[in-house]
Amino acid sequence: MTFELRDSRDGLIGPRSSHEDLLDVPAIAHPLTGPLGVRGAEPGDVLELEVLGYETDAFGWTAIWPGSGFLGDLFDAPFLARWELVGEVARSQQLPGCAVAACVHAGTIGIAPSTELFERARRREAAIGAANPPTPLHAWPPEAAPGLRTYPPRENGGNMDIRDLGPGARLWLPVHVPGALLSVGDLHFAQGDGEVCISAIETGGAATFRVSLRRDGWRPAYPAYEAPPRPPRAMFAATGIPIADDGAQGDLDLNLATRRALIELLAWLEAEHGLSREAAYVLMSVAAELRVSELVDSPNALVSAALPLDVFE
Repeated sequence: MTFELRDSRDGLIGPRSSHEDLLDVPAIAHPLTGPLGVRGAEPGDVLELEVLGYETDAFGWTAIWPGSGFLGDLFDAPFLARWELVGEVARSQQLPGCAVAACVHAGTIGIAPSTELFERARRREAAIGAANPPTPLHAWPPEAAPGLRTYPPRENGGNMDIRDLGPGARLWLPVHVPGALLSVGDLHFAQGDGEVCISAIETGGAATFRVSLRRDGWRPAYPAYEAPPRPPRAMFAATGIPIADDGAQGDLDLNLATRRALIELLAWLEAEHGLSREAAYVLMSVAAELRVSELVDSPNALVSAALPLDVFE
């Protein structure tokens, strides 16, 4: 089955868009193609998707909105990288000297939640004051207004942003409603682990899957996947431990360790490669790999933020 896909902001950002134009883009996200009903799918089954291939547009973009992403408190102005996608490489005038290899995948792949899962997710997310409760704002079609927002992934998949779901990968999703109701969107030409500035190299195009059902064996509670090996690449990596900005010690806090590692990599890109802070943040979002290097020696978990060296031309 081939799904034709719009980009994650529904074509509102284009080759002539400016940094300032980002402030006028409404906060829509993830226009999805679907749902596709799968004949015979019932709760208790597992939907299996084999990724056969992708096509992308010739244009892509990566955006920083004020305050957006994992290091959003360090960025108070909009920044837009416009990418030319040619063959297996993306280049942007906003990131001079950089070329990002293709790692095409659909960021959002999901099936419908059951009424029970919907209520469970709504209650648990409301209990912590989650930022994206059901709302009629930008809901489409209008009947979807009471529905869960697509921003976070859940048991039924959704906005997982797994860069390994490229051609040759397989994804398993536990079915919650008759027909499964599969939807796909948020196509990325390339993305780093964490998508840390809140966007990858966003683009439109198409995704082709072979869709089947499994009724025996292990049934996962959450999405599971199998991926082909990544090609070997030379890396530079910065590391971080759970130390807060004020120097306070955290205890095995992966968020703090990741923040330290990313800030270190950001500083390295500025000092050693002459990138602006905004360009460095974008490059980390579309190409860096985050690794939990150590998680058992309290209080200092260690996170590595690795960047493939072949991004520099």
